Amino acid sequence: MPTSMPSDLEIAQAATLRPISDVAADLGVDEEHLEHYGRGVAKIELTALGAPRSGDRAKYVVVTAVTPTPLGEGKTTTSVGLTQGLVARGAKAVVTLRQPSMGPTFGIKGGAAGGGYSQVVPMERINLHLTGDFHAVTAAHNLLAAMVDNELHHGSPDGLDPRNVTWRRVIDVNDRALRNVVIGLGPRLDGVPRESGFDITAASEVMVILTLSTSLEDLRQRLGRIVVGTTAAGKPVTAEDLGAAGAMAVILKDALKPNLLQTLEGGPALIHCGPFGNIATGTSSVIADQIALAHADIVVTEAGFGADMGAERFFDVKCRSEGLIPDVAVIVTTVRAMKAHSGRYDIKPGKDLPPALLEENPDDVTAGLANLAAHIGIVRRFGVIPVVAINAFPQDHPSEHAVIQQLCEGLGVRCATARHAAEGGLGAADLADTVLEELEKGSSFEYLYPLSMPLVEKIETVATQIYGADGIDLSPTAARGLASYEDLGYGGLPVVIAKTHLSISSDPQLHGAPVGWRLPVREVRLAAGAGYVYAICGDMRTMPGLPKHPNAQRIDLDADGRVTGLF
Repeated sequence: MPTSMPSDLEIAQAATLRPISDVAADLGVDEEHLEHYGRGVAKIELTALGAPRSGDRAKYVVVTAVTPTPLGEGKTTTSVGLTQGLVARGAKAVVTLRQPSMGPTFGIKGGAAGGGYSQVVPMERINLHLTGDFHAVTAAHNLLAAMVDNELHHGSPDGLDPRNVTWRRVIDVNDRALRNVVIGLGPRLDGVPRESGFDITAASEVMVILTLSTSLEDLRQRLGRIVVGTTAAGKPVTAEDLGAAGAMAVILKDALKPNLLQTLEGGPALIHCGPFGNIATGTSSVIADQIALAHADIVVTEAGFGADMGAERFFDVKCRSEGLIPDVAVIVTTVRAMKAHSGRYDIKPGKDLPPALLEENPDDVTAGLANLAAHIGIVRRFGVIPVVAINAFPQDHPSEHAVIQQLCEGLGVRCATARHAAEGGLGAADLADTVLEELEKGSSFEYLYPLSMPLVEKIETVATQIYGADGIDLSPTAARGLASYEDLGYGGLPVVIAKTHLSISSDPQLHGAPVGWRLPVREVRLAAGAGYVYAICGDMRTMPGLPKHPNAQRIDLDADGRVTGLF
C-alpha cells in the first residue's frame, strides 16, 4: 500500500462523474423521480417511495465504531469503501450518509465526504451548501425564533413567559461569541430584552425532525409539536400554538427530499440531513434509508460517534421511527485508536502524533482492546451481528493487527482488515465478503427498553447496560424535569443521553471501558417534535468555536474557480 497519496480534494477533483441519471437508473429510480441540482447532484422525489421492491426485504447494515479519538477512525470512509466493495462483488448496494455541517468544515475537521479512494463526489458540493438543506433548516428554525419574540412583544399576560423560553437561534458557522447573547435591546418597539443564544444548525431540533420524518404529513405534525417554552403556570407552548408550524413546513418541503450523489466508483450514495451527535441522533434521514431500502438489496448507513452513542440512538430512536430492522453492525477500529485507548499517549486535535504511536507495539494495542470489546458487547445487546473492520494505515504492523484479530476470535466475532482509503472497493473486498456472509445469518434485533418504561428507568438502563455505569445520580432539577414530562404525557418517549463522545463514560479522561462510576444527570430537556427526552450529562457545547488556525484560512479558489485547501 502506498505511503503517500494525493489529498482527498485532489482525488475527488480528478474523478470523472457518471451522469446522475445513470446512477439513479442503477439504483432503480426512474428519471421522473429526479430533481436535478446542477452536474452530479439530484434530489429524489418522495414519489419514489411508491415503487415497492420485489423479492425479499433489503439488508440493513449500520457502520459504527469504537470510542472516537482525535485521530479519527474513518467511519464514513469505511461506509463508502464497504459499499464500493459490495458493488464490486455484484451486490446492488447503496450508502446513506449525513451531510456535513459547514461549521466544522471551516473549523478544524475539514471535509467529511469520506477519504482517499472511498469518497462520495462531488466532494466540494457535499461540504459546501449541497442543495441548501442546511439553510432551509436554519431559516425554518429562525422563523420560529422570530415568532417566539413576536409573541413576547404582542402576547397576553397568560401567554409565553419570557423567563421560560427555551428556543434559541441557529447558524451553520462555528462562532463561540454567539453562544450567549442579549437580544431585544433598544427602544420598546425593538422587542423584549432577554438572554438567549445561538446553536449550530446541526444542533437544531428542526434538523432532527427532518431526519426522523417519514412523510410531509409527519414532518408537519412534528413541527407543530415543538415546545418553545412555557407559560408562567408551566403549560408548554408549541410551534402550533404560535401558528408557525405551517410556514416552517413550507420552508422544509424540498429539504425533505434526499440528495443523490455517487461514490468515486460510480455507485449510488444518498446524502441527507446532519443532526448533532452529542445531543441528537447523529444519523442520516429515515426517508433516505426508506428510499434506498425500497430499491437496493443492501443499504449501508452510518451512526455518529461510537456504538455507545450513535449505534444506541440508531437502534432505540431511528429504528423505532422507521420500523426497520438492522441486520449487521460494522464496528470500525484502528491500531492507532487502540493505542490511544491504552491511556499511554497524549494525543491532541491538530497536534503532531507522538512518534512512539507509530512504532511497533502490540502490547499498547492490547491495552486498549477493552474499548473494542465493550462496543462489541453493546451491539450484541441489541441482537445485531457485529463485524469488526480494522481500518488499516500504512504505518501499521502485522503484529498489531494480529492482537485485534485474536480478541475478535476469542469473542466469536468476525474481523476483516480493510484498505479502502488507498485502494477503494478492492481494498474492502475482504470486509465486503465477511459482511455478505454474516448477512445470511439473520438478526434477532430487540430494543433496549420498552417505551412504557418510566423515563428515569430508561436513562438508568442506557447508563448501566450500554455505558457500564453503576447507576445514575439525578440532580433535583433533573428529577423535577422528568416528573414534569411524565405528568405532561411525554413519558412514552425514548431517551437520548447528551454526554461526551470521548469516553464510554461521562468523563472524557477515562479511557478503555471504565467501571466503578455513576452517570451524573444535570438536567433534562424535551425535544417533543423530534420525539425524545434528552438528559444533559456534562458540559455540552451546541455552538463550537474556531481553533487558532481554522481550516477556513486554507480554503480558497484558484484561477479557474476550483476550490482549494478543503481537505
